[in-house]
Amino acid sequence: MLARLSASTVIKKSTAGLVFNEARRAISVQSILHGSPEAKEEGDVQVQQHSRVVARGKYIHGFEIHRVKPSAVDEYKKAAEGYYASIKDDPELHVKLTGSWETVVGEQDTFFHILEYENYSGYDKTTAKIRTSEYYNAYKKMAPYLNSRSLQLSQEFAFFPTAPPHTEGGIFELRCYQLKPGTLLEWEQTWDLKARKETREKAWQLDGWAETVAKTAHFSKFMDAYILQPLPYSPLK
Repeated sequence: MLARLSASTVIKKSTAGLVFNEARRAISVQSILHGSPEAKEEGDVQVQQHSRVVARGKYIHGFEIHRVKPSAVDEYKKAAEGYYASIKDDPELHVKLTGSWETVVGEQDTFFHILEYENYSGYDKTTAKIRTSEYYNAYKKMAPYLNSRSLQLSQEFAFFPTAPPHTEGGIFELRCYQLKPGTLLEWEQTWDLKARKETREKAWQLDGWAETVAKTAHFSKFMDAYILQPLPYSPLK
């Protein structure tokens, strides 16, 4: 899934090495997928090149999505502030809170928290440190108010770096695209970046904007949009 937050892009952690033992032989999943070590090395290079083309690679962002019980929204907001507002000010955690938002149009009683980590290794170190600190107790205080929660790890696009904390007093639009397999690079290269910096009303009047939308729609299977309102402690609002 690709996610784009208006005004800035805060936009999968692969696992491998499962081993199947039968008798005295060990067959790795990587050997099955790639064949020889040479083929595996070539495949790894292609993956790294693809990542460098699309994303900056220095940071990853955790999208923490909380679906809250309608009767417990106020209690949840208080507990969420106690956790997210505290971790963002601890330099030893090496994590930045990009922002926290409440959905006002879309899936109601849903909250988005976006955290910036120093690559995947940074994510592992930060989460491990939180689990053994007093912050974990603060995190658990949110649990009684949740219906469900989910986490996604995403890389930002190279052409849209993360916006620094600022206050403009507006609302945000979060768009989530599910692309057809194999179309990511084409989708990324189709966007008219100058047009995307304009407001949506003006954008439709720009030459080429309608064509850009039509092209990107061709690569997408699904698209969801949410209108978000920043919470008081959100650095980006």
